Amino acid sequence: MSAAARSLTIRAATPADVPLVLAFIHELALYEHLEHEVVATAADVHAALFGPRPYAEVALACLDGAAVGFALYFHNFSTFIGKPGIYLEDLFVRPEARGLGAGKRLFAHLARTALERGCARLDWAVLDWNAPSIGFYRRLGAIDQSEWTTYRLDGAALAQLAGSHNGVE
Repeated sequence: MSAAARSLTIRAATPADVPLVLAFIHELALYEHLEHEVVATAADVHAALFGPRPYAEVALACLDGAAVGFALYFHNFSTFIGKPGIYLEDLFVRPEARGLGAGKRLFAHLARTALERGCARLDWAVLDWNAPSIGFYRRLGAIDQSEWTTYRLDGAALAQLAGSHNGVE
């Protein structure tokens, strides 16, 4: 069957998809050489996506009904613009489905979702060595934000700051 004759659809993940979402997370981590950092469990993913207060959402790209990619995203907010945005935490398409339009369809879905929800923008980060993804993003019209440096506070440093006089020294 030619690529043109194949059916590529996007759908929201359901609770039954949690093992699949976790599998995509592991596949992405392997691709990014970060598999040692994945500690999320199915219970963690289920709680984050479908718990009493969902923190994120997942869109699945399906080729002929079989999931071949995912996008995990959540809302952020721009104080300068005064509007929400969508932050794309992870996007991954399995190697055998690359080049068939799944990544672009996931991005188009996120763009429509952002506009339908009154969001001003769609943001994400990419590892600086990931040339194939950077090229793909540029072809979509994305502009790098190289003037910004990302910081992270986690683990012991996060706990230490949380316990220090309400964060004031």
